[in-house]
Amino acid sequence: MATKEDILEQIVEEFLIHRGYFVQHNLKFLPRKDHPEFITNKDSNHSDIDVVGYHPKLEGPKKVVAVSCKSWQSGFHPASKIDAIENNKKISGRMAWQGFRELTVPKWSEAFIQAIEDATGTKEFTYITAVSKVRGDKAIWETYPPFQNALGGNPIRILTFEEMVLEIQNSLSTTLAATEVGRMLQMFQAAGIQVRKTGSPHKDQTASILPSATT
Repeated sequence: MATKEDILEQIVEEFLIHRGYFVQHNLKFLPRKDHPEFITNKDSNHSDIDVVGYHPKLEGPKKVVAVSCKSWQSGFHPASKIDAIENNKKISGRMAWQGFRELTVPKWSEAFIQAIEDATGTKEFTYITAVSKVRGDKAIWETYPPFQNALGGNPIRILTFEEMVLEIQNSLSTTLAATEVGRMLQMFQAAGIQVRKTGSPHKDQTASILPSATT
C-alpha cells in the first residue's frame, strides 16, 4: 500500500482496484550496466515506477498501466513542462528532464520498459501521468512524439485527481475500501457528503466537497 503521506498514490491505487487491477508500488528500474551510454556515477541509483497496475482480464495496452504521480499543488502544465525539457531548464534546482527520465533518456526508457516486462510479462502498457490538476491541454503531453517514441509507441495519458475521486465515489459500496483514502471517501458517502465537479469544462477543474442535496 502507498505511504500515508502520498495521497495521490493512494487515490491511484484505489482507482485501479475499482477497475479490477492488481497493484504494485515503487517498481524499481535502472539502466543496464552494459549499455554503451551507462555512466556509473550518474546511472547507479534506481528510479521507481510509482504504481503499476495489472488487469488479468484485459488485453493490449490496457492490461498493464504504469503510473507516474506528480502531486504538485500548482497543477501540471503540459506545454510548460515540455518547454522546460526541450530547453534543458532547471526547475526547483533540478533539470526538468530528470523528473521524466523514462520519457527523455533512451537508456532509462529501455530500463523502464524492461522493468514492466519483467514484472508483468508484456511490453504493452499504458503510461499514465497522474496529477493534482491539469493546466492546459492534455493532448500536448499525450501525443508528444518524442515521448511516444521513447515508450515504444505505447499510449500516454494524463489522469487527474478529480477524475479519479469522482469515479471512485460513484462506484463505492459498503465493502471496506483498500486504502485509507478510499475508506475516508466511504465515510463521506455515509455522512451524505459528495465530491462534485466544479467549473467550466473549458477551464481547469478541481474537486469540491459539498454537503449532499438530500441533507
